[in-house]
Amino acid sequence: MEMLSIHLDRSIDTPLYEQIYLYIKKEIINSHLSYGEKLPSKRKLSEFLEVSQNTIETAFDQLVAEGYIESKPRKGYFVLAQGDLEYIYQERQTTSAKNTSEDEIKYDFYPSRIDTEAFPFDQWRKYVKQMIDKQHHQLLLLGNAQGDVELREEIANYLYHARGIHCDRESIIVGAGVETLLQQLISLFSKQTLFGIEDPGYQLILHIVKHFGHQAFPLEMDDQGIIIEKLEKANPTLIYVTPSHHFPYGSVLSINRRNQLLQWAENKQQRYIIEDDYDSEFRYTGKTIPPLKSMDTNDRVIYLGSFSKSLIPSLRISYMILPKQLLHFFNDKLSFYHSTVSRIDQQVLALFMKNGDFEKHLNRMRKIYRRKLELVLELIKPYHPIIQLIGEQSGLHIVCEVRNGKTEQEILENAKKAKLKIYPITAYTATDWSTERPQFIIGFAGIPYKHLQHAFELFLNICLSK
Repeated sequence: MEMLSIHLDRSIDTPLYEQIYLYIKKEIINSHLSYGEKLPSKRKLSEFLEVSQNTIETAFDQLVAEGYIESKPRKGYFVLAQGDLEYIYQERQTTSAKNTSEDEIKYDFYPSRIDTEAFPFDQWRKYVKQMIDKQHHQLLLLGNAQGDVELREEIANYLYHARGIHCDRESIIVGAGVETLLQQLISLFSKQTLFGIEDPGYQLILHIVKHFGHQAFPLEMDDQGIIIEKLEKANPTLIYVTPSHHFPYGSVLSINRRNQLLQWAENKQQRYIIEDDYDSEFRYTGKTIPPLKSMDTNDRVIYLGSFSKSLIPSLRISYMILPKQLLHFFNDKLSFYHSTVSRIDQQVLALFMKNGDFEKHLNRMRKIYRRKLELVLELIKPYHPIIQLIGEQSGLHIVCEVRNGKTEQEILENAKKAKLKIYPITAYTATDWSTERPQFIIGFAGIPYKHLQHAFELFLNICLSK
């Protein structure tokens, strides 16, 4: 890029460096500056804008600190963040043209929302009261760095019966969200470690990996999952996959690809597969898909699970199963860490699982989400093939492809006018990859059933209107 045409208003109180910072940040969020694009040099930009190089440097430093750009020695500054990061994309929805506040949003189709009205408040309250008692005063102290034994035992028991995974409590690490666990995991590897990440996929992982100074590249996908031949050429050390329910398309990694992937990991020392068992609890047709970890006979799969979708996101309890060799590294290098999750919350969840309430809750939520999905499918059915569905067999969202000649931007503008928040598939890719027709990730779980028909009728209207 030769230059940035930034209008600086010297008559207002906002410092010039902040105006520059805000402009570049907005350009990145709105995808006007793409991932990997080189920014003008500090000298050239300062001359063009008629400001000091210190002003430019201060703006760039702030963007680097927030992860929007990165500095490469003797090369310059490059765009690092993308509009595909979920939290960035939420900001993007409110920064173009007139701002739309949260209060003005009628329906938010965010794919990670859950049905909060169905949470078993009474049972949870009972266990919280049970734990907040003098007889449990030891819970006021710091516990095991890997998480309380009681919870890890319940997780191991659940994984054996529900997912066919054989593991013991010693191999489980409990943490405050998958992101926290990934940060700990990444710190076990050298800066030269190359990570491969599904594209399209959960791009926040790519952002975390690069933020900690590691190399990462997108894994090319087709309808059977990641393409193994392309993986061999790139030669990463670790790859991150969602094999049982790919995010966002909901596809399942084929058995042939699973075997090839496990063989790939076994072919070289220090190769590992990070398996995120995303949305595994919610499948509406056929049996649940076995995780890659259940096929792992050579201890090469790092398994990630979470209670964010199955229970509540704000609980912030996730877990990771480490292969034995990595567990030794974890204990050697990260023994100074304390558990990032409240011990009281851990004990409450352990009781909730031990007494069968977690299983009851899952069964109830499957019925609730299935009912919602069936309504959505019924509403969309008359518009096939103009509205094509992808990934409707499982999970808490579907992907809708619009086949009437409308562009992604036109539909986004219509959504904004209708006060809807929708999420294009292009917001979840790290490359210039795009689809022939616009596709949108539409979460249905978080919208109350009584409002669901109206919400989807509005969505269909913005897709089909001229």
